[in-house]
Amino acid sequence: MTSLHSPLTLPRGPALKNRFMLAPLTNLQSHADGVLSDDEFRWLTLRAKGGFGLTMTCAAHVQAKGQGFPGQLGIFDDKHLPGLSRLAAAMNAEGTHSVVQLHHAGMRSPRELIGEAPHCPSINDEFSARALSLDEVRDSRDAFIAAAQRAEAAGFHGVELHGAHGYLICQFLSAEVNLRTDEYGGSFENRRRFLDEILNGVRAACGKDFSVGVRLSPERFGMDIGEILRLAGDLMQGGKVDYLDMSLWDVFKEPEDTAFKGKSLLQWFSALPRGTCRLGAAGKITTGAHCQRAMDEGLDFVVIGRAAILHHDLPKKVEADPAFVPIALPVPEDHLKAEGLGTAFLTYMKTWKGFVAEPAQTT
Repeated sequence: MTSLHSPLTLPRGPALKNRFMLAPLTNLQSHADGVLSDDEFRWLTLRAKGGFGLTMTCAAHVQAKGQGFPGQLGIFDDKHLPGLSRLAAAMNAEGTHSVVQLHHAGMRSPRELIGEAPHCPSINDEFSARALSLDEVRDSRDAFIAAAQRAEAAGFHGVELHGAHGYLICQFLSAEVNLRTDEYGGSFENRRRFLDEILNGVRAACGKDFSVGVRLSPERFGMDIGEILRLAGDLMQGGKVDYLDMSLWDVFKEPEDTAFKGKSLLQWFSALPRGTCRLGAAGKITTGAHCQRAMDEGLDFVVIGRAAILHHDLPKKVEADPAFVPIALPVPEDHLKAEGLGTAFLTYMKTWKGFVAEPAQTT
């Protein structure tokens, strides 16, 4: 059994002091122009202090027209550098591997946020999205690369490319969404070209010790699990990706695709040859026992989302008690405030059914 508390080396960048990664969590706390807020700074640095081996920001948009949520952290302009530099320095001082997740919402950018129709690999009626021109595809690709350079300049140890959850990279990967007829559409090789070119560009533009991870979804969002297994295997053995972060929604469940029944999602991906690349996954890993089971079934690290909202120091709690179970839902507002959630994040969490307790009624 691999210990959750043993260090984990990556091909590039500093080693993780343990096997806990903070998931990139939407929190809506930054300023309207993408500049880091004090609330988002507190939220992230508290998790770094709480013992996470790798601490990742929320999805940070690489183009203004790629914004996905109000209050989203930005990394598309040099005006973001002072806040990002402040954040990187504070996170690094806690001994965590610091990462910015790079994101473009594509067709899922709300029109009211970006002031125009959202952008997609091809016309999408469901989201009233227009197709990107070839020049715009290349501009978006280059924006990811420039954002990685900005993250490195700010002092972060690496970046993660958000290729999951139906956002722009994921939209290019999807045969359902991507109906292009040029070199970025059609065959699987063409549909993955956008991701491959971003990855190649980041590797060429950033330093040799700068870590790069990729997040993928194997299901939903127009994904074909067979294609994603092939992509995951290629990325892990290709020498350019330091870690793969699989967003599985539930790591222990079987795939929806009947052709892949009989093994859990985690088991399908952990069976892939991975070279020097490290493999982690997110999806209902909330207790100490879940963490250890996921490691025992082949992960190199666990990606913690909801449990990290509830406990900023979850790694330390699991180290002290391997059977640790988070506080039961719904939780009082005061608990979440004490765990570093600002007003905007707390308001957002109230939209998650059953997460935040209703205030006690006074008579």
